[in-house]
Formats: sequence, C-alpha cells, structure tokens
Amino acid sequence: MNHHGFLRVAAASPELRLADCPFNADRTLALMKQAEDRGVNLVVFPECGLTGYTCHDLFHQQALWRAAEDALVRVVERSEKIFKGVAVVGLPLMVDGQLFNAGAVVHAGKILGIVPKSYLPNYKEFYDARYFCPADNASFSAATVAGQGVPFGTNLLFACRNVPGFVLSVEVCEDLWMPVPPSSLAALMGATVTANLSASNELIGKAGYRRQLVAAQSGRCLSAYIYAACGVGESTTDLVFGGHCIVAENGAVLAESERFRRGGHLLVADLDLDRLQHDRVQMNSFHDANRAPDLNFGKFRNLSFELELSPREPELEREVEAAPFVPNDPATRDDRCREIFQTQVAALARRLGHIGTPAVSIGVSGGLDSTLALLVVCKTMDDLGVSRDEVKALTMPGFGTTGRTKGNAHALMKALGVSVRECDIRSMCFEQMKALGHAPFGIKLDGETVESLAEQLVHLPPENRSDLVFENVQARVRTSMLMNAGFVIGTGDLSELALGWCTYNADHMSMYNVNVSIPKTLVKFLVKWAAENEFDGDARRTLLDVVDTEISPELLPADASGQIAQSTEQAVGPYELVDFFLYHVLRFGASPEKILYLAGHAAFSKPYPADEVRHWLRVFLKRFFANQFKRSCLPDGPKVGSVSVSPRGDWRMPSDAAARVWLDAVEKGE
Repeated sequence: MNHHGFLRVAAASPELRLADCPFNADRTLALMKQAEDRGVNLVVFPECGLTGYTCHDLFHQQALWRAAEDALVRVVERSEKIFKGVAVVGLPLMVDGQLFNAGAVVHAGKILGIVPKSYLPNYKEFYDARYFCPADNASFSAATVAGQGVPFGTNLLFACRNVPGFVLSVEVCEDLWMPVPPSSLAALMGATVTANLSASNELIGKAGYRRQLVAAQSGRCLSAYIYAACGVGESTTDLVFGGHCIVAENGAVLAESERFRRGGHLLVADLDLDRLQHDRVQMNSFHDANRAPDLNFGKFRNLSFELELSPREPELEREVEAAPFVPNDPATRDDRCREIFQTQVAALARRLGHIGTPAVSIGVSGGLDSTLALLVVCKTMDDLGVSRDEVKALTMPGFGTTGRTKGNAHALMKALGVSVRECDIRSMCFEQMKALGHAPFGIKLDGETVESLAEQLVHLPPENRSDLVFENVQARVRTSMLMNAGFVIGTGDLSELALGWCTYNADHMSMYNVNVSIPKTLVKFLVKWAAENEFDGDARRTLLDVVDTEISPELLPADASGQIAQSTEQAVGPYELVDFFLYHVLRFGASPEKILYLAGHAAFSKPYPADEVRHWLRVFLKRFFANQFKRSCLPDGPKVGSVSVSPRGDWRMPSDAAARVWLDAVEKGE
C-alpha cells in the first residue's frame, strides 16, 4: 500500500494510572507494539500521556518532572526494538526553569523534536496556565531532553524522506480550538499530517462538536488530522474523560473510536497522501497565504527522517467505495438525491425564466437518462407555475426500440400529464441512408421498404450487429426533430460524456442539459428516489420499471423476440467500473496503477477478475482521450458534484492529447 500513496496511522489511548510514570510508559510501549504488529507508520498518544493530564498541583513536584522524563527515556530506548514508525508522546517537560505541556516526536531510538502547547486554557474546568508556560515563553530553539540535544518549538515540521507527501506537524489539545490553530500555519508550510495530543473531557454534545472540529480542520488544511485523547484512567474528581480518538482526512472522518472504553485501545486508519497532494496542487489558492508577511513562515524548521518500509506492506484497511458517487448510508443517499434533484430544478428554472419560459421539448425513450430529465422538467414547470402541457415530450421509436421501453415512455408521459407525441423515425432514417448510398449491415436499400428492411434486421446474426452510420443517422434525426419542436432539454449523463458514448451533434447536443454532471450509477438512484418521494400511482410504477430496464441506446436492431440486443455495458464496460474509473481519474488525478490497486479492494456488485478490470480501464482511457472534442462544446448545464467535464468549469483538455502514458501504466499496474 505504501507504493500507492497510503500511510497507516493510529491514534492511541493507553490504560493510565495517574502519576505512575513507569506504568504509563509500559502501557505506551504495549500500544506501540500493537501498532507495529498492524503495520502502523505513525502513532499519536494523548496529552500528558506519561503522567496523566489531571495531576493538577502534582505538576509542581520535581519527582513527577523527573519521573516523566525518565519514562520518556524508557519509551525512546525500548521502542527502537519494537516499533519502526514514528510516535508522538505527551508529557510535562521542564526546560530552562519552565514547565511545558509538550509532545515528543520519537523515532528509531531518538527524539526528533519537542513541540510545546501554544494555547493554555484557563477557564471553566481548565487550569493549564496554573501549571504550564505557553510555547511563546520559550526563548530557545533547542533543549537537552533525555540526554539528547533536541529541536524545540512550535515551528517544527517532520518530513519523511522516503514517503512522498508525509510531512508531520504537532499541536496539543486547545491549539485546535483557536481561531488560527498552529496546524493551519504548518499546513501552509507543507505539513500534510497533523498530530493532536489531547485531554478533552466529556460533556453532553461535546463529542459531536469535537468530531466536527477535527474534520473541519483537516478539510481547511487539505490535510490529515490524528486526534488522540486520554481515557477513563484520568481523575474523575470533577471531570470524566472518554478516550475519544479520531482520524480525519480532508474534511471526512475516516475512523472514530468508541468512548469510555476501559483499558488501552488503538484506532488505526490508512491515509491517502496522494489525494492530499493532488488537491493542494489543484487548489492553487491554498498557497496564497504564504505571501502574508506577518505570519513568520520563514521561521519554520524542517527535520527529516526515514521510515523502514520494505517489510511494512499490510493490506489496505481503508474502505474503498465501489460506488463513490452513491453514498452507502440510506439516509445520506436520500439527502444527496434530494439536493441534486433540487439543484437540477433550480438550474433549469433559472434558465427558462431568463428566456421567457418557452415551451420545451424533450425526447423520452423509456430509459434512465431521459426519464430523469423529464422528471426535472415537470417539477421545474410546477415551480414556475407553467402547465405541463408546455412540455413537448416526443418518443421517437427507431429500428432498435423495444416494446418495453416504448411502453414505459408512453405510460410515463401520460402519468405525468405532459404533451405527448410519437414519431416513428424509421422512414426518415431510411431516406437519409438511401440518399447517402449507405447499405446498413450490407443490405442495399434499392427496392427495399422500411418494413422489409426492419424484417431483415430482426434476423441479423449477432456477429453482424455493428453499423455506426446506421446508429448515427437515428440519433441525429431524433435531435433534429427535437430542435425544431422547441427549447431542447438534454438528457445525456456524465458517464456517457466521459466515454464519448454519444453521437456528436445529436444526443450530445441540446439547449440546456440538466444531467450533464450526473454519473450513470447515480442517475439510477435518482430516478428510484424520485419514484419513492416525488411521484406516486402509475408514474411511480413506471419509474421503478425503468430503473430495472437494461441500459441500451437501442440504436441497433432488437433480437427476434423483440428484446434489447444492444447492451451499452457490453461495449463500454459495467457502469460501476466506468464511474469508479471516472471518479478517481478526474477527482484525484489517480494513476492507472493506483486505480487498479483500489479496484482490487472495492466490493463491487459482483467480483471482477483483475484482467477484466484492466481491460475495461484500458477501454475507458482510450475512449476518454479520443472523445474530448465532444466535451469541448458541451451545452450549459448545472454542476452538482465534485466531478464535472464542463469546458467552462472543471475540465479543459486538448482534444488531441495522447493516451500513451496512461495506457502504458495500465500494463504495468498491479
């Protein structure tokens, strides 16, 4: 996993005995051993973990200072043989006549640096300023600790030489609660991972706020945040501590511990450093604050180290979502669908209102995409107070249309109360192909009629069901009719645009496309959501049948039994794979090797052999690079998620770029 940009980290909350530093050191070492066994590269311990945070005036006792430093020596010396990663351990530390609440960064039998707490809470139940000095009181940049000369300060960054993108910063508890936490400045100077040693007590509602705070800071800093809090071993004279540990990455909580657990526990998660680096490169405004002259960025110091990685290749413990555009949690998915649907309606209403609310035309095939677009149009008209009669819905059966989709198209249009018109396009397509001198599937049209051609098409052998002109003529005839009927609402989705699975200046073109940034896997859930939440009766029954219909453009002839013979997914790959590739390529700029690795850890609807995934990734990349010209002239449409291919927004790509680098990587990928 390390070769693909992942870093395994842990937040630890050891069993604790107040002021019993030897015991606490041993419990710390025990969790380090557990961390090593699980392949952890970085483990973070709580604030004052070697003494306990609630020692209160015992912090003024020399015996406790010395015992704490002795415990640190014990941890440093013994951890060298049991833990190959980096550990951040909390303790009270006496330096130059001042007592600091500090975190010691330990690796390979050495202390890499000491980071003191910047902000000392001295309100309500907190009395830090009674015992400790703030970091700013330190007039020195190094200290002798455990017999070692050690860098000291809040301006330390710990950079790993052999793990690209791993730069560690440290802050202590209250520092996170400040308007400008030290980790914000550290992130601007390159820190990608922040360790927080905490002793946050439990109150009603505080855990939720704490979780939001950690997640928000990781998102604001485009970083990972490891929050380790002390547990139930702290004094309960006035307060209770729950050992709340959290690991967050770029605004999302990856892992969270159960609170109030007795004994020590380790919360492990895998960070994706590649994602963090990608987002920092892409979000160029992130680095603009570096120009602020009063933030003292020049004072930061980089301390380097190396991790021993060769034997540390554990299996990925991070969940890899097989459907990254579709939330797993039903409640979250419901909220997401509602928000997207409302966004589509608001976008279309704004456009129609601006141009005088004209009658709109839309092609209804009985498939997913046109169904979703029609639902959006109907709700938009309702919001604008316009009769649904102004929705000119056309169903245009062709040579590949099946009875099921045609029936669903009519049933849906009737149930929704829109203006319905059916136009059989076969005669027009026949005349165009005849004028072009085209012989569809080798059938010469001289002397043929539409009916005789249709009869011959039914009996075509499977190996002869390929004719691009035959397909394109039908797609363009349909678009021509829609353009002549009114303001055309586009129906094509994001996945089709990524693949180029649309006929240029046909179903790829419209006057406004409400589906332009919605991937196919999400379209299906949106239609199902709309059926269950926005419509009822015949409309609901028809919508649910549309959801269950095989995805097909129905441009090639149906089989002898009248069933769909042209499966989109047989041509371009399963849409769950297509959308998986699309998400990781566009959202995070992931390499083909990494995509293959991630796909091997995703729970798709069915198992895909590695060679099959590799094949469909190759198909995706070839089509993606070859079809940029179709995306370069997209009609307007609303962006609804983090991935979009609009040439005016997210994606500007030369139409003649070569795919070789990506395709070569597919062959090398594991």
